[in-house]
Amino acid sequence: MKILVTGSAGFIGFHVARTLLNKGHQVVGIDNLNQYYDIELKFARLNELGISKDNASRFNVSCTGELYGEQFKFIRMGIEERENLPKIFETELFDKVCHLAAQAGVRYSIENPDVYIDSNVVGYANLLECCRHHSIQHLIYASSSSVYGLNKKIPFQEDDQVDHPISLYAATKKSNELMAHTYSHLYKIPTTGLRFFTVYGPWGRPDMALFLFTEAIVQGRPIKVFNKGKMERDFTHIDDITAGIISVIEKKLPDQKDEKGLYKIYNIGNSRSVKLLDFIVEIERNLGKVALKEMLPMQPGDVQKTWANIDRLMQDYNYLPTTNIADGVKSFTDWYCNYYNITKTKAKA
Repeated sequence: MKILVTGSAGFIGFHVARTLLNKGHQVVGIDNLNQYYDIELKFARLNELGISKDNASRFNVSCTGELYGEQFKFIRMGIEERENLPKIFETELFDKVCHLAAQAGVRYSIENPDVYIDSNVVGYANLLECCRHHSIQHLIYASSSSVYGLNKKIPFQEDDQVDHPISLYAATKKSNELMAHTYSHLYKIPTTGLRFFTVYGPWGRPDMALFLFTEAIVQGRPIKVFNKGKMERDFTHIDDITAGIISVIEKKLPDQKDEKGLYKIYNIGNSRSVKLLDFIVEIERNLGKVALKEMLPMQPGDVQKTWANIDRLMQDYNYLPTTNIADGVKSFTDWYCNYYNITKTKAKA
């Protein structure tokens, strides 16, 4: 198939694009390469896909690399570009779209709301219009566990009420689900939203806890532990997330006999909740260093616990996460030390 992967220089988008390419699909990747975090990390991901920094830096210019040749094209652009995005659809004739581009981050949305509206709402509407006018077989898009807000029912299930988001980021992700429903209803576009639960692993984002903790511990700085460590997360390794996304892209859609069959929402997580302090212990063990901890109160927009019920995704797409926390944290710290040329202290038993 020919698949558009938005956010292809991002954490999840990079892994998905690479896996699709290795499985023989044609991929067109787009990413605006903004500077929300270290842009050099984004260039490094693209380099792993064979796209040089010089080529990737150019705006609205299709480029290919030596690694995958014409099988992979990359274009630096934003999805909110209302004139340019339709041209890509007209030229490339995609079979399916995997939409992973978004302005990420819960706390950043409190300080910089405009970029979330531009990318996550305006850009998403632009993408939906392109799918509508170009006969896309299936739109798969990233939602988030943050839509559950202050939901007290554990584990989180897709039928739970998600009408009370507590961050603008969460509100934009909820809006994406509502907009997808509208387009599925009006234009019969199959749409599948995946609510990601705390994705971590190699090539991860520098603003996320595992990266921040590892960096601080290596440098001998205190780590910021919010809610005094009384947090629990359904940490999900990138390999499991990627496998789940690929299954949704490749496999036949589930029952579509009615409107509800065109519009699907799934949790995609590890289906267990891990205490934040236990997560930190794994990082310490792998780095061979004890973290200095700065215990802080809960941050605005945060929730105390997440935990995914993944029964639906297991039933429809045979999704089964297999990476435990010990192996997952090790995979990240190994990558981190290799990427930044750091010698690990012997891991603690």
